[in-house]
Amino acid sequence: MELVVAIGIGVMTGSGVWLILRPRTYQVIVGLSLLSYAVNLFIFGVGGLRSNAPPILVDGVDPTTLADPVPQALVLTAIVIGFATTALFLVVLLASRGLTGTDHVDGREQPK
Repeated sequence: MELVVAIGIGVMTGSGVWLILRPRTYQVIVGLSLLSYAVNLFIFGVGGLRSNAPPILVDGVDPTTLADPVPQALVLTAIVIGFATTALFLVVLLASRGLTGTDHVDGREQPK
C-alpha cells in the first residue's frame, strides 16, 4: 500500500511541476493544486498508513494500534487553505485575463 501511495505522490508531483512550467495561467493553477494534493498525501503518509485502525481512543484499546490524528488534522487544514488559495488564484486569473485579454503568464502571446 505504501508503494502505491509513493508512486501516486511521485506522479502527482511530476505532473504538478510540469504544469507549473507551462506558459498558461490556468495550467499553472492546476499544477499548484496537484502539488498541494501531493504534499497533503505525503503528510498523510508520514503519519503511517493503516487500514481498519480506530481513530479515537476508547477504553481497552492498545494505543499503538490507533491511527495518528495529527497528520489527519494537518491535512484537513491544508485542504481548506488550498481551496481558499485556489479560489484566490482563479479570481486573479479572471481579472488578469479581463485586463490583458490573454491568459499567458507574462501577458504576452507568442507569435504564431
